[in-house]
Amino acid sequence: MRSWTGPAVAPVAGSAQPLRLHDTSTQVVRPVPRGGTVGLYVCGITPYDTTHLGHAATYVTFDLINRLLLDAGEQVHYVQNITDVDDPLFERAARDGVDWRELGTAEVASFRKDMEALSILPPRDYVGAIESVDEVVEMVGQLLENGSAYQLTEHDSPDGYEDVYFRHDASGNFGYESNYPVDVMNEFFAERGGDPDREGKRHPLDALVWRAARPGEPSWHAPWGDGRPGWHIECSAIARNRLGMGFAIQGGGDDLIFPHHEFSAAHAEAAGGGGRFAQLYVHTGMIGLDGVKMSKSLGNLVRVRELVAEGIDPAAIRVGLYVGHYRSARSWSAEILEEAQARLALWRGAISAAEPAPAAPAIELVRAALADDLDTPTALRHVDAWARVTNGVDSVTGGDDAAGTGRAVPRTEDGAEMASALINLMGVGV
Repeated sequence: MRSWTGPAVAPVAGSAQPLRLHDTSTQVVRPVPRGGTVGLYVCGITPYDTTHLGHAATYVTFDLINRLLLDAGEQVHYVQNITDVDDPLFERAARDGVDWRELGTAEVASFRKDMEALSILPPRDYVGAIESVDEVVEMVGQLLENGSAYQLTEHDSPDGYEDVYFRHDASGNFGYESNYPVDVMNEFFAERGGDPDREGKRHPLDALVWRAARPGEPSWHAPWGDGRPGWHIECSAIARNRLGMGFAIQGGGDDLIFPHHEFSAAHAEAAGGGGRFAQLYVHTGMIGLDGVKMSKSLGNLVRVRELVAEGIDPAAIRVGLYVGHYRSARSWSAEILEEAQARLALWRGAISAAEPAPAAPAIELVRAALADDLDTPTALRHVDAWARVTNGVDSVTGGDDAAGTGRAVPRTEDGAEMASALINLMGVGV
């Protein structure tokens, strides 16, 4: 599938620092593997209602990782999927009286625009579930062949559908990615797309890898019967086939830790891929609105496209998301947005000043903070300090008003260096 058009990334003066990230599976901050090509897989959208700030926070985080790896001279192979065949998409299409394919196409197009607005670097491979069905069929076949999966028979299945399930313990180390106790796994599996009470399964935690064809649902041919992919195996096949086993980073929101990322890893490992699925599992915290969890059911989603339509600078959205650490559950508010806009004005005033403070020391501090598990709050404070010295102000209350007008202002060498750092390291257009 076509990705989006991304911004150019230019070298930044000074020296990069090795990136360290928190790995969910070991619960420690670890160095990102270096040398060769760094594989980065980030779970994409189900295209039925995008892009709210929870989505934006995740993709901005992994864009920051991508930029820091590029700054360190690494070659990055970034892969992202689109779950363009799934129950939520069908349900929304039925509710709105539209074809699910048309809804998916329209939402993917909107998502691309949002990613371009936020200056997100595009993935090298942007792959829809529909495009990957043959790959899923291949992996399900491998799992059935080696006994890691089983198919319900008409006798097992009271409804008559011969779905294929993965034996949750087939990989031999199930649970290493999330480290959750069994009771938490059971709870999350039921809440997040699992079917623990499905009659005929051998164990409540066994996960669907192939859903047998139902009336009114799309289906594809497979040797064991027509149907469509399960959720987890889609990402498992796409990542393994493009990045190989043991790629550097598997990423997404922390609601994907279990069951999605646990099963994505287990599927590939049990299929005979060899070794660990990913070396680091990196997850972002959830975004709330004014202290309340942001969700479709509550109707309190803040969408990127709506903010942009109101005239909000996308750079301010990124800065606002950087205020909290990426792993923390955090909130969005009008105050955070106002503070982000004030920061941009302060920075832009300093960048366009006739005699800005020396940029190199501040850029070094920003790099060090970002390399330390993406410590964006500290990075923001370092830029603030540089800008306050330049502008002669004592707090983040705004800078030279002329800097926010969009007029072309000549920049000195230090101003240009800081602008380059903010644009190329943090994706913040100044």
